[in-house]
Amino acid sequence: MGKITGFLDHPRQHETSEAPAQRKRHWHEFINHLDDEAARLQAARCMDCGIPFCHNGCPVNNVIPDFNDLVYKQDWKRALDVLQSTNNFPEFTGRICPAPCEAACTLNISGDAVGIKSIEHKIIDKGWDEGWVTPQPAARKTGKKVAVVGSGPAGLAAAQQLARAGHDVTVFEKNDRAGGLLRYGIPDFKLEKGHIDRRLEQMRGEGVRFRTGVFVGSAGDAKTSGAAEAVTPAQLQQDFDAVVIAGGAETPRDLPVPGRELDGVHFAMDFLPQQNRVNAGDALDQQIHAGAKHVVVIGGGDTGSDCVGTSNRHGAEAVTQFELLPQPPEQENKPLVWPYWPIRLRTSSSHEEGCQRDWSVATKRFNDDGQGRVKSLTGVRLKWENGKMAEVPGSEFEIRADLVLLAMGFVSPVQGVLDAFGVDKDKRGNAKATTDGESCYRTSVNKVFAAGDMRRGQSLVVWAIREGRQCARAVDEFLMGASTLPR
Repeated sequence: MGKITGFLDHPRQHETSEAPAQRKRHWHEFINHLDDEAARLQAARCMDCGIPFCHNGCPVNNVIPDFNDLVYKQDWKRALDVLQSTNNFPEFTGRICPAPCEAACTLNISGDAVGIKSIEHKIIDKGWDEGWVTPQPAARKTGKKVAVVGSGPAGLAAAQQLARAGHDVTVFEKNDRAGGLLRYGIPDFKLEKGHIDRRLEQMRGEGVRFRTGVFVGSAGDAKTSGAAEAVTPAQLQQDFDAVVIAGGAETPRDLPVPGRELDGVHFAMDFLPQQNRVNAGDALDQQIHAGAKHVVVIGGGDTGSDCVGTSNRHGAEAVTQFELLPQPPEQENKPLVWPYWPIRLRTSSSHEEGCQRDWSVATKRFNDDGQGRVKSLTGVRLKWENGKMAEVPGSEFEIRADLVLLAMGFVSPVQGVLDAFGVDKDKRGNAKATTDGESCYRTSVNKVFAAGDMRRGQSLVVWAIREGRQCARAVDEFLMGASTLPR
């Protein structure tokens, strides 16, 4: 590495951000990437550890020590080339990935990990600013046609890799704009949608065709999808040499307790996409709005955190977030868990903006105001022993709730889509496809492959990118007998 003692000489420097009171007033990103010199010093902290566990911690296997060294030497163009050799969309992961690579950093055993995510953020933003991110069209066309169903990170990664291999790629998206859950799910203050739009333009320059407002599945399901057009799987199988299904895990986990039917109790993914549409300039007949309300968010993960940040920007009177599991420790036992992802207390930027958090709480019922609207939530405290929960006797309580947002994760992809394709499913309702051997990423239906949440279930954007890339290689091998695409 450029500076062997860098991790001893320089402390970790975090990216700066706008103060909570100011950033709650707008929907723009508020985290600033490092300047050139700060990034150089942070890259110097990469410690030439010999066995870089960060490679394994990163699902796309970013070549992290190499681009850190290039940043230290201020060779930004080559650093970008190294980063993009494994990751199609660093501007997404540099903003919304939880950075499992940092958990696996050797320096993290006894100190502060290298700020890999902030360095990645800086590299790709500089690449765009300098005009280095350009279309990479294939030198030769294969004459093969591939359909990709879903334009989230898995579908986009697969489409881009396949186009660069020379195939004619068409991406089908049921929504009016491409991007999947990146566009309609992640708030703009975490990922402004201009980052998606410029990638789509790059991909169009590489020959990828996007057909939005098109639902792929049965005609019955198409009516409720909101799409303007429907295409059957049989049509795709007839018109294309291979099909990749790469939709998201969009079936939310429900909470079947008394009062669930009350007005004011909504899934998080009914709430969040509406704000994305409003920010994009769409006119909605009616919006679920948290302004001046007492909001209760059920679920302690990233989706719940996004509900907190969105509710605060709406001007909620109060926001409370409940989690079924016990409160994790503020600091993990690093020698015990490293290099794996640790369970510890994480406070998001949305929590910093205002939120009352509570753990080991179960919801008993939602209470009616007499007019069919929710007015409060009755909960109960839990005790956990040997991984099993039990209610604490006499611990029931009631909290005001004008709006309840269910953010408890997702159980599977939309089953109607998988049923329409006729693919075998695993026990969790995902498309059944292995990641090993000659049938890699293939479903039980000829010419049909599956990747991302559609195959593995709810997961991270970086896992979706990995699966999209690997699936693209599998499709290329299927079509051509061999592939030069990276694994």
